[in-house]
Amino acid sequence: MDIKYVNVGFDPLLAGIAQCQYDVAISAMTITEERQEKMLFSDPYFAAGQVVTVRADNSDISGKDALVGKTVGAQIGTTGAIIIDDMEGATLKTYDDIGLAYQDLINGQIDAVVADNPMALEYVNKNSSKLKTAGEVFTEEYYGIAICKSNTELQAKINAGLKAVKEEGLIEELIQKWL
Repeated sequence: MDIKYVNVGFDPLLAGIAQCQYDVAISAMTITEERQEKMLFSDPYFAAGQVVTVRADNSDISGKDALVGKTVGAQIGTTGAIIIDDMEGATLKTYDDIGLAYQDLINGQIDAVVADNPMALEYVNKNSSKLKTAGEVFTEEYYGIAICKSNTELQAKINAGLKAVKEEGLIEELIQKWL
């Protein structure tokens, strides 16, 4: 296949794939029922979930249930943003880039960030004196490759490729290397 890479923000990526502006999107995207109404997905390739991150000196947020009355950052359009937006008593602050949410958290401008656990752990590991996770992963989600809804042929090709790399153990190697 001839591939042209286009780097866009997460929210425009979702809209673009739903409108078939893009053929495929891969960006730590969880498979949800709502998204499946607008786009096709590959078979899942990684199990993820949402986790709360707080400043290392925080002692009053112990997990998701302690976010009431707090200002919580999440990347716009993500399942983390949806969860916080639906949470009564928590105030959602959205960001185009999750890195900006973590920067605001470090700077004390928000109380917590909710994001996929691999992303959260990356930021915690890079900023271990400033950040920590609070509580356990509180959702069960799976990453998939999003595909324009009308392109079932491409979906079949992608699933065949995923199956091959899973059978070769390449997915596991990549998870160990990058996550």
